[in-house]
Amino acid sequence: MSETRNLPARDALTGLILTLFRVNNLTLSWGDKLVAPFGLTSARWQILGAIVSSERPQPVSWLARDLGANRQNVQRIVNDLHKDELVMFAPNPHHRRAQLVLLTEKGRQAYDAAVETYYPQADMLAEGLSEAELATAHRVMVALRDKLERENDAEERA
Repeated sequence: MSETRNLPARDALTGLILTLFRVNNLTLSWGDKLVAPFGLTSARWQILGAIVSSERPQPVSWLARDLGANRQNVQRIVNDLHKDELVMFAPNPHHRRAQLVLLTEKGRQAYDAAVETYYPQADMLAEGLSEAELATAHRVMVALRDKLERENDAEERA
């Protein structure tokens, strides 16, 4: 018999998760259309963003970790970005085989153009939502992410 100890919270979380799935799919589709003129997809743009936001060049495995993504999927996308000359590889002084991923000038231009196109669209999406509402939604997402990461880490150690 299933436990019904916190049924209202469980049902609310289930509704949130189902909505997150739908929002994620819609966001990826929206992002794909937004950045297509720059030779990007949402996935490519996300990886370029991870490269731009990192404090120093990183190997694929670190980019994947920062994105909470599968290393093999990130490697495939980074290889595609390399083929299109949006990123390049550099030797990693700490690991012979795990090269560092760097943005090329072409990659920087594509990323910057995508971000400039994003800003007015983000303003439009934010209309009608207060900063406090968005901050609350963000806190909930961060709390769920942190719990899921801890659970994943515990499973990997087991």
